[in-house]
Amino acid sequence: MAGGIGSRFWPMSRTSFPKQFLDILGTGKTLIQQTFDRFVDFIPVENIYIITSDEYISIVQEQLPRAVTSNILGEPSRKNTAPCIAYIAHKLNVLNPDGCLICAPADHLVMEHIAFKKVCIEALNFVRQNNALVTLGIKPTHPNTGYGYIQHEQYEVSDNVYKVKTFTEKPTLEIAKTFLASGDFLWNAGIFVWKVKSIVQAFEKYLPEINELFAAEMKALNTSGEKQAIEKIYPLCTNISIDYGIMEKADNVYIIPSSFGWSDLGTWNSAYENMEKDEAHNAISGNNTMLIDASGNMVHVNKDKLIVLQGISNYIVIDTGDVLLICSREKEQEIKEYVAEIKRSKGDRFL
Repeated sequence: MAGGIGSRFWPMSRTSFPKQFLDILGTGKTLIQQTFDRFVDFIPVENIYIITSDEYISIVQEQLPRAVTSNILGEPSRKNTAPCIAYIAHKLNVLNPDGCLICAPADHLVMEHIAFKKVCIEALNFVRQNNALVTLGIKPTHPNTGYGYIQHEQYEVSDNVYKVKTFTEKPTLEIAKTFLASGDFLWNAGIFVWKVKSIVQAFEKYLPEINELFAAEMKALNTSGEKQAIEKIYPLCTNISIDYGIMEKADNVYIIPSSFGWSDLGTWNSAYENMEKDEAHNAISGNNTMLIDASGNMVHVNKDKLIVLQGISNYIVIDTGDVLLICSREKEQEIKEYVAEIKRSKGDRFL
């Protein structure tokens, strides 16, 4: 799933070139390239599909030259994760309803690839034998208030697989501390595994209005008429997440507790946490950055531009050439508000 706009990573992430196509951490690979490489390690390249916005198809083709061109699917509008998953589920249901499907965001970070592959294979084996909707849950390392949490039952139904009890959106710090102490809450990674026919059945039951739109155009899927059918379907789809639309309602949802160095890289602070730091705890991307009496800063600038920062601590400094952002790390959650204000006062030029 590669259609988001990543507004919390403004000004690097722009509507025309969002964060999944950026090398946020300075690793030499963009986030979507890292995601593709993770999956191609154990999934045949012809079985990897990328669903993105129509306007990003050329960027995906450029960044993922190994991807099968016909597997890069465009959405005519952004309608959240449920229509996106309904699209691929119905498309594959025509080809192989007994096939298994992993749905994952293109812009998340996974540091431990071997552990990730292992848990994905565990999940695939479980759903192959069960009518189950599986989500991967991350064992929390601290009381994070930016993630959703999933509570599971005490006893496993299979090796390392538990029935899900409750979903909780981003909690307060006190509640997050309670969740951490209880031991039966996991972070919601937004990575799902199921049989194709199992998720189609779930759409039939819990989101029938979306299901009917795709089912009505089933004969056009995997043909030259697919794009025209999708352009007809999407304006009629509800804007809804798969979590809210299906996962929180279904009675066959299971979770696998996982630990593979995951972050959703939702904010500049999450990028800071995953970057190498100097002795003063500054995370710097750029070859010519000088920090004097400065600590705890997140700096991302043009590699050739000389930047000198003196006397600042715990700031985000992002220079993209046409935009300079200097923002306290404590206020990073307000960046989306700044973007909205810029849109009102300056139009779309800097977005």
